[in-house]
Amino acid sequence: VQLQASGGGLVQAGGSLRLSCAASGRAFSNYALGWFRLAPGKEREFVAAITWSGDKTYSTNSAKGRFTISRDSALNTVFLQMNRLEPEDTARYYCAAKPWTVGSRAVEYVFWGQGTQVTVSS
Repeated sequence: VQLQASGGGLVQAGGSLRLSCAASGRAFSNYALGWFRLAPGKEREFVAAITWSGDKTYSTNSAKGRFTISRDSALNTVFLQMNRLEPEDTARYYCAAKPWTVGSRAVEYVFWGQGTQVTVSS
């Protein structure tokens, strides 16, 4: 199983980025894919998740209104559209997969990608 995250970069505060997570190696129809982030000196934080069918999404309060998770099952890819980025969003963003439905607990995610760095300058 491979979860390849991409789309990170350096952006000014108020800008946007679109992260992608390309999934391969197995069928993900009974899985949910989520995004987590890890910033220096902080604990890993859940951001958002979506079922492979797209019928359920779940995100943190800080992400709602700024971040949107979506998926393209034909491309086997999950996206995280991030708008109005803030310096506090600076972190390495990881995509991960868990069985069945969405959730925010990292321990429930069984497959993890390598992550992509997002840096927001003030």
